[in-house]
Amino acid sequence: MPGLYAAGEYDVAGFAVGAVERSEILPRMDDIGSGDVLVGLASSGIHSNGFSLVRKVVERAGLSFDSVCPWTDGQTVGQALLTPTRIYIKPLLPLVRRRLVKAMAHITGGGFTDNVPRVLPKNVCAEIDAQSWELPPVFRWVKRAGNIAADEMARTFNCGIGMVLVVAPGDVDDVLSTLAEGGEQAYVIGRINAANEANQGTATTINTGAW
Repeated sequence: MPGLYAAGEYDVAGFAVGAVERSEILPRMDDIGSGDVLVGLASSGIHSNGFSLVRKVVERAGLSFDSVCPWTDGQTVGQALLTPTRIYIKPLLPLVRRRLVKAMAHITGGGFTDNVPRVLPKNVCAEIDAQSWELPPVFRWVKRAGNIAADEMARTFNCGIGMVLVVAPGDVDDVLSTLAEGGEQAYVIGRINAANEANQGTATTINTGAW
């Protein structure tokens, strides 16, 4: 990981293993179909992914991690970038237990382009509307300062959406109200469409001019 570890330094990582009844495993591929709705949960920032590119953008902009942050007040660049990753387990468990969620895609490295297709059957595709939420200031700055194309943003960063849910149309209002009660900011960000041979199992982000 160039630019991150100096000689003699190392990283300690941990992980957790969970167990689930086979009947409750997500995604429920057989239940996902055209007309299903994509609900996005707001992220808290970069979320630990895409930092190699972010570091290059910071360097290109002539800033250091101790510089005054150009996209938010009262913080340095380093402090703002290290905003803790939002963890979604508590607000999502009640929805999963009520079987209101058909699939969940955690938007990590690879953005929407790589992560949403992992939960889709091949007979459908996902369409994500970038006009459905406001691109957060950190991503607007990274895009502008790095001269990064919108498609590359959607392929690299979470762009303000840390988790995407696939939900039946009739359950959307229930899902949104439950998330709001749990303190989550959530948006309807797209839909599932029938796929053809060219776009089966893919995720496309439209209206990226809004970014």
